[in-house]
Amino acid sequence: MRGGSNNFSRGFTRINADQRSSAFIRGLIPSIGWTFATRLLMIFNSVVAGIIVAWWLGAEGVGQLAVINVAVATIVQIGSFGLPSSNTYFIAQDQSHFRSAAINSLIFALGTGAVLALALMAIASIKPEWFGFVSPELIRIAALSIPFQLITLIGLNILLAVGKIREFNLLDLAGQSFVLINAALVLLLLKRGLETLVTFNTLASILVASVITFLLVVSAKSLTQSKWRADIALLRRMIVYGLKFHISILAGAIIIRADLLVVNHFRGVAEAGVYSVASQFALLLMLLPGVIATLLFPRVTSEQDARGETTCLVSRYTTLIMFACCLAAVPFSFLLPFIYGPAFADATKLLLILLPGVYLIGLESVLVQHFNALGLPRAIPVYWIVTLILNLVLVFALVPRYGAQGAAIASSISYAMIFALVALHFHTSTGRSFAEVYVLGSLRG
Repeated sequence: MRGGSNNFSRGFTRINADQRSSAFIRGLIPSIGWTFATRLLMIFNSVVAGIIVAWWLGAEGVGQLAVINVAVATIVQIGSFGLPSSNTYFIAQDQSHFRSAAINSLIFALGTGAVLALALMAIASIKPEWFGFVSPELIRIAALSIPFQLITLIGLNILLAVGKIREFNLLDLAGQSFVLINAALVLLLLKRGLETLVTFNTLASILVASVITFLLVVSAKSLTQSKWRADIALLRRMIVYGLKFHISILAGAIIIRADLLVVNHFRGVAEAGVYSVASQFALLLMLLPGVIATLLFPRVTSEQDARGETTCLVSRYTTLIMFACCLAAVPFSFLLPFIYGPAFADATKLLLILLPGVYLIGLESVLVQHFNALGLPRAIPVYWIVTLILNLVLVFALVPRYGAQGAAIASSISYAMIFALVALHFHTSTGRSFAEVYVLGSLRG
């Protein structure tokens, strides 16, 4: 009787878990759909803007703009100190932290962003050779956007933490749409050059950050009655969590973006421009798992489930979806030279080299949310450091000899490495089998 009772209890528990999982997926699908649709529009904006820049400024213009954007984006990631995710983590657990966390983050973004902007300007003036053929003046103009890009990055994650997915998506889309709007306005209508385009992009960053700050103030009125004041104790806790997270973010940003700067340094802006096109489409393929991971993080943070049931459920769907996306990218890669022009013929080969790694790091981005939600064990940042070291060794060994192709090989191997380490840690810590995590329809009995 006891064995039968236990079997019945386990079966009943499993039915309840399955029902909760199904309800979660049904609730998550509209959010994923809405967010992914937004990302598709962002993809359209990026692709069309890239085509405009490619045809009007050529491969060198694309390369210079890519170097500028990568330099600024990397600095923004460095300056965030993990606070975007830290805000999501603390606010998702307790919304009474909203105002204090928001004011802490905004003050931090302005102060740190200003220091980093000045540092980038100084580096561009003292060591202009680090940026290849990109003029220091262009770097200085773009650097002005750093504090405001930090505000945007942090502000969007705060909106996500309180469930304002529609506002999160609309503001993210609006900010990114200026990439296309500015390219069309500056190059097609005004017939100006790269300096004007970079200036307009900087002004757009300031505008978007101002709108997000205003919306945070408005949102706080309906969420909490606490006062707008800095909370040093909370900031200390946020930074402790954020720094652990920041190591992973920073290592990932360097692995994903910095190889373009190495290609630019050793092989010039033209080859960097071609590689930037392949890298851009690789990043676009990472958007969907990134969307899923972004929406999953607040959910699993509130659950604090050490067994990772929700993460396994979402990972199974992600495995199938990412396989279909990467498979579809194979024939599409052969269209890149026709879309961007004959100078970008090598973009096809570069994207094909990147695809296996892109598939695996997409799965990793979902799987790692389990650990992010549990306070981020030290092993995860260590894995990223190990992967970063491997990536740097490969990049500096391969790029001088093989150029952009070497960078693509180094990136794909590095993406596979971080996936293997995180996946193994997940299996070890949760006891979940390979099928439970990656095969749709697999359930533990």
